[in-house]
Amino acid sequence: MQSYQDLIVWQRGVELVAEVYRLTRKFPKEEMFGLISQMRRAAVSIPANIAEGFARKHRAEYVQFLRVAFGSGAELETHLILAEKLQFVSRVEVSKTAGLLNETMRMLNKLLSSLVAKP
Repeated sequence: MQSYQDLIVWQRGVELVAEVYRLTRKFPKEEMFGLISQMRRAAVSIPANIAEGFARKHRAEYVQFLRVAFGSGAELETHLILAEKLQFVSRVEVSKTAGLLNETMRMLNKLLSSLVAKP
């Protein structure tokens, strides 16, 4: 693998960012510096940390950055729940984003497990 851009998990993370931006455009404008900002930051953190960890070239550092990405995914999941509970978006509107997030998190978990299991 030549680049982090070859990683399907990174590609899904980029798709997730685009989806979060699309979803948060529907939020009330007064949330621009609140939940909108938090959700976008958490989403961007996922592929950004995958890329940064890959670039470090040391497995231990890579694993640490992937763990940060995973934590950002959990944060984003919480934000999605809040957005629905606050009625900024419906459950149907959240479902596409949540599905993409779940797929990304599963891939991240598999990648993490494979790196940690290697001697």
